[in-house]
Amino acid sequence: MKVRIERDELLTGLQRVQGVVEKRNTMPILSNILFEAKQEGIEIVATDLEIGVRGLYKATVIETGGVTISARKLFEIIKEVPPGEVELTSADNNWTTIQAGKSQFKVVGLPSTEYPALPAIEREGLTPLSGDGLLELIRKTLFAAGDNDARYILNGLLVTLLATDRKTSLRLVGTDGHRLAVSEQEVGKTDTKGVPQEIKAIIPKKAAHEIRHLLEEGGDSEPLIGFTKNLMIFRKSGLLLTSRLMEGNYPNYQQVIPKENGKKISVNRAELESALRRVSVLSKDKTSAVKVSFAPGTMTLFTSSPDYGEASEDLPVRYEGDALSTGFNARYLLEVFSVMDGESISMQMETPLSPCLIQEPDNPGFKCVVMPIKI
Repeated sequence: MKVRIERDELLTGLQRVQGVVEKRNTMPILSNILFEAKQEGIEIVATDLEIGVRGLYKATVIETGGVTISARKLFEIIKEVPPGEVELTSADNNWTTIQAGKSQFKVVGLPSTEYPALPAIEREGLTPLSGDGLLELIRKTLFAAGDNDARYILNGLLVTLLATDRKTSLRLVGTDGHRLAVSEQEVGKTDTKGVPQEIKAIIPKKAAHEIRHLLEEGGDSEPLIGFTKNLMIFRKSGLLLTSRLMEGNYPNYQQVIPKENGKKISVNRAELESALRRVSVLSKDKTSAVKVSFAPGTMTLFTSSPDYGEASEDLPVRYEGDALSTGFNARYLLEVFSVMDGESISMQMETPLSPCLIQEPDNPGFKCVVMPIKI
């Protein structure tokens, strides 16, 4: 294999695959990326056996062929070389020479024939979506999904794609048992010939992270998404991402969401977020516990720790109900507020130990539930 490629083009391709490459090194070749030089350009492929990414990049191909190289080391090399053309040449023993300006590197490679194949993908049956819409849905739900949760299924997002004869809507749900985020919006027009179609799938959190990174790059082309029995397919401007779906039953999240008839408090989001950050400085490190008290016209935040001291702050709110005191993990609330965009938010709960429903008046498609804690 011998190719010449612009440094910035190669760097873009390498950046896109860093998050996919297997970090635990269970199989040495999974910490590598596959280069395949074809007549139309160079394909860069990465997989951890669960998620795979393939992209085609502009290059001058002098000799076709393939090789696999350490994803991290190659990325570190290309990041440091100056802009201009980079030449990659692989020898019969898979050692690869990288020539960039006056710099030359020789890196150990492994045979391309040993690299795991990505699943074969049909081009049909993919649904076009609004890239901005999908990015917004991921942003508003990803934070709530579990991280290495013992309940395996909570380490993913539940995706529901509903296509009717007029529109396509997408709903994402994330929960770790302590908080829950649901976001839904219309993401495109469709024509299903009058037969509504509903697809439900659970995608790993890592796959959602990678889609988010690809969408944040922007671009003009509409992304496409599709599902097979055990696979999610995501396409965007020459890039293909595939992910295995998670197997199991997602919890019945609907029964956790309180009906909208509890004690409702309206408060300025930025003011509450700032106050919560200040007060939680003195909270206990592990639980970040903050006592929250509601009274007509006022919300009081209070925290105390035998090691650090105590802090309190009052905030003006719109609330006419009975006095109520409860406790929250401040970090959970701050993560919710960070994905909200409106000036004001509403919080409502029935009793000090019932789930708290947090919403934005201008975004009925987004709901978040945070469980209180005993203080």
